[in-house]
Amino acid sequence: MQIKEELYSWLKTIVLAALLALFITQVLIINAKVPSGSMENTIMTGDRVIALRTSYWFSSPQAGDIVIFRYPDDPTGETLYVKRVIGTPGDVVEMKDGVTYVNGETLDEPYLNEPAIGDYGPYEVPEGCYFMMGDNRNWSEDSRFWENKFVEENDILGKVKLRYYNGFRLY
Repeated sequence: MQIKEELYSWLKTIVLAALLALFITQVLIINAKVPSGSMENTIMTGDRVIALRTSYWFSSPQAGDIVIFRYPDDPTGETLYVKRVIGTPGDVVEMKDGVTYVNGETLDEPYLNEPAIGDYGPYEVPEGCYFMMGDNRNWSEDSRFWENKFVEENDILGKVKLRYYNGFRLY
């Protein structure tokens, strides 16, 4: 009889732990591996990041936030990207001679590790949408190049708060 009670106790613990893990990963956080160098040197290839799904429950993404979102050109919604929010609803984003401008103002970007190349835009960000760019501008497949240039707010899954694996860093 005691063995049966012990097994039942273990089973309850395992089921509770599995349910708790499912709740945490589906409601509170998203854990992702970054497969490319599009965000270097902020987030390196192979780094793992944790984003809080709760970050935008009561507020909207802000320019400069690093977010995990569903890639807008994937109709399945399964491909996830990590990029920086550059343009928010109503903003006009443009790049001239490698310098990024938002609403005609030069964007201060101390996180860039090399000067960007090229001219893009202007792109006017629609209501409820965001314009995303990688920090490694010359090697980032981002809003500038997508067929669907903007990420809808409901496709933003969370704000990156922690980088781990190849180095620990809070954001």
